[in-house]
Amino acid sequence: MNANDTSSPAKTIDAQRIMAMIPHRYPFLMIDRVIATTPGEQATAIKNVTINEPFFQGHFPGHPVMPGVLLIEAMAQTAAVLVVETLGAAAEGKLVYLISIDSARFRKPVTPGDTVTITVKKMQQRANVWKFSGEARVQDDLTTEAVFAAMIMDR
Repeated sequence: MNANDTSSPAKTIDAQRIMAMIPHRYPFLMIDRVIATTPGEQATAIKNVTINEPFFQGHFPGHPVMPGVLLIEAMAQTAAVLVVETLGAAAEGKLVYLISIDSARFRKPVTPGDTVTITVKKMQQRANVWKFSGEARVQDDLTTEAVFAAMIMDR
């Protein structure tokens, strides 16, 4: 860290802690680990894609491709962790509903064996509605990008 760097060290959040923060569970938990967060600003997560994913049975037999909507869902789950990390323990277990998706682009397919790095950045927050930009990458290749909004609510 240099003298001008005011950021804190990267905070890793494992799958068990993610499940304490958001209500998603197998087979719909789409992130394996959060590798960095800056509360109120951004978060980065990873998803290790394996051939054992249940969606590969039908998408597509003989040519497995991770559905784009599930990459958007991985972004939304990463954003939900960022919201909880920003708001603190009082927000744990609350539902973060995806309410809009704009400017979604699917650039390259994600296939078994890929490690997807998902980065979301908060663009705006008004009351309980948050707007984010997100991207998914495999190595340096951009696979998916979107702008989306979510609303945090009690169960």
